[in-house]
This record gives sequence, structure tokens and C-alpha cells, in this order.
Amino acid sequence: VDVSSSCRWSSAPSLLTCFLHSTKMSEVENTFRKFAIYGDTSASGDNMTGKNFSKMCKECEVMDGKSVTSTDVDIVFNKVKTKGARTITFAEFQEAMKELCTKRFKGKSPEEALQALYGLIEGKEPGSVGTTKATKAGGVERLTDTSKYTGSHKERFDESGKGKGLAGRQDLTNNSGYVGAYKGAGTYDQTH
Repeated sequence: VDVSSSCRWSSAPSLLTCFLHSTKMSEVENTFRKFAIYGDTSASGDNMTGKNFSKMCKECEVMDGKSVTSTDVDIVFNKVKTKGARTITFAEFQEAMKELCTKRFKGKSPEEALQALYGLIEGKEPGSVGTTKATKAGGVERLTDTSKYTGSHKERFDESGKGKGLAGRQDLTNNSGYVGAYKGAGTYDQTH
């Protein structure tokens, strides 16, 4: 991290302040990279999509629903990204944070607001908050409890309740070319 650029808002920054700021920036950059690769196995971590940017702002509580809304986050994302691009770099991310910090922390100076915003972001990881879980309402729990299955359905699950997939099925499709119910498969006389 370039010390001069990371400490540009202070008129006379001390070396300790710049060191602490650069350490904090590496934590923020780690968080940026973790959210940038979330949900995309081919992502390098250098660029972040708008969806992941919004997720990060929501989970790190940058978006509070009052002073910073999802609309604000989307507008800032589109403002800082290069024209025609669908992602932002870490430098563009920093510009976005400068835009959002004054909205999120209204009573503070721009530098204090940015530090407070980075304090919310550093060290965080994307969570699986809001992922779909099986419902327990009504008879659904009883119907999805594999330990209570009987007959041929019981054979499709192991002791822990995990499905066996094709190994647990008795009625697999025979793709040998013979009619399904034909009992004499493989008995054709090869002399003809």
C-alpha cells in the first residue's frame, strides 16, 4: 500500500498513523477479496460484482437501511465503476467507500467517517445468511424424515439419512437396446 496515498487526507500524518492505516487497508483488502470471489469459482478476487458489493455492504452493516440504503449502494457502485464494466477494482472500491462514508457517518469528518467505515469492513467474511433452509411447518418435517421411510424407499438412504443416489435405486433404466421387460437379453444366437 502506498503510504502517501493512504494518508492523503491528513495534513501532517505521523508515521505510526500511516502504518496503522496501511495495516487496516490490508485487512480491508482481504475482506474485499473474500467477498469478490464469493459465489464465483472462476473469480480471481481482483474485481467485485455489484451483487457481491451489495452483499458486502449489507453484511458489514455499511448499509443500515436509513442513511445508506440498497439504492445508495447501487448508485455508488455504478458511479465508481468504469463505463461498460460490470465489476469494480479495489481502487474503485476505495472511491465507493469514500462516497458512502459521509452518508453513513454524517457527523464525522471525512477521514473519521472513512476510518469508521473501514472498521466495519475489516476482518469480515461472507456468510451464508439468508440461504434457504428446509421448512419445519406442518407435516413437512415428518414427510422429510428419512428414518421413518419404509419399503423400497428406505433403501435409498443410508443410516445418517443421506441419499445414496443411483446406488439406492432398484429400478435403473436398462439401456442395452432390448425392450425393458424382455427376459432373454444376451441369448440371441450369434450365427445369423
